[in-house]
Amino acid sequence: MLTNARKPVVGFAAWSGTGKTTLLKEIIPLLRDRGIEVGMVKHAHHGFDIDKPGKDSYELRKSGAVQMLVASSRREALVVERGTGTDPDLNHLLARLDQETLDIILVEGFKHETYPKVELYRAKLGKPPLYPEDDSVIAVATDSELPVSTALPVLDINNPGEIAAFLCARFCER
Repeated sequence: MLTNARKPVVGFAAWSGTGKTTLLKEIIPLLRDRGIEVGMVKHAHHGFDIDKPGKDSYELRKSGAVQMLVASSRREALVVERGTGTDPDLNHLLARLDQETLDIILVEGFKHETYPKVELYRAKLGKPPLYPEDDSVIAVATDSELPVSTALPVLDINNPGEIAAFLCARFCER
């Protein structure tokens, strides 16, 4: 349960290689054009750096800081070293967002957690669909016929405008 969500949260869940990031890069500007302020949470499967070796923040974090907050007049970023080796909890991450400035929070990944998700399905990947086993899938975006019939809305994965309109109709107050 996402007790830390004070704004609508909707995920984009799919197998790797389906095009989640590519689609989100097209949907976010369409939502922004409608005046929707979008927050984003992305699950990364591996360690990652948002800074480059040689930058002060990178060097300070690598020297042992377990939390590194970098801020300027235009942006801020908090990098937290998580020594646990376990996947992050979406509900915990939502508490870190400044939700007062947002209208919707989009999530990429976290497909095994329970929260509203649009599944992206591409038959050519040869992976099974998630929706038959995941009751939190609220729609399926695809470019092919689905292997299992569903009463869920079926959207065109190649039509980001249709998906943005679905999100707005279901989650946006504007």
